[in-house]
Amino acid sequence: MIPIQPITESDLPDVVAMIHALAAHHGDVATVTPEDLRRDALGPHPWLHVLVAKGSGYCALHGQAQLHFGVRGMEVHHLYVHPAQRGADIGRALMHAAQAYAQGLGCRYLTVGTHVDNTAAQAMYRAIGFDRLDREGPRFRVKW
Repeated sequence: MIPIQPITESDLPDVVAMIHALAAHHGDVATVTPEDLRRDALGPHPWLHVLVAKGSGYCALHGQAQLHFGVRGMEVHHLYVHPAQRGADIGRALMHAAQAYAQGLGCRYLTVGTHVDNTAAQAMYRAIGFDRLDREGPRFRVKW
């Protein structure tokens, strides 16, 4: 059994380092700081819910809703496992923990996306019970 727990103050430096590693893997440069993560993941009303497999990886979730059905859900925003520990079922354990966490918050679904070429992740998601969803229609955003 892989111990997975919600993020704590002492996890901030390690999780920030993993966020930077994940961004670099995708060709991005992360700018998140421990203060940013503290603001968003700790406190009485977190913006993000972060689950940590100490020294191995993390999973970050955020809320979703289908208001017209009165249904809550969660989206897996990040799933990261240290490269040296991939293949040791840490990703699966984090996803199972994410599902249990979301269910504990009254959510009725969990979603996750992956790069089209990441067939290993796609196979893992299918193997643990996820159905493939193809996005409908274009999406838009505005930044400021």
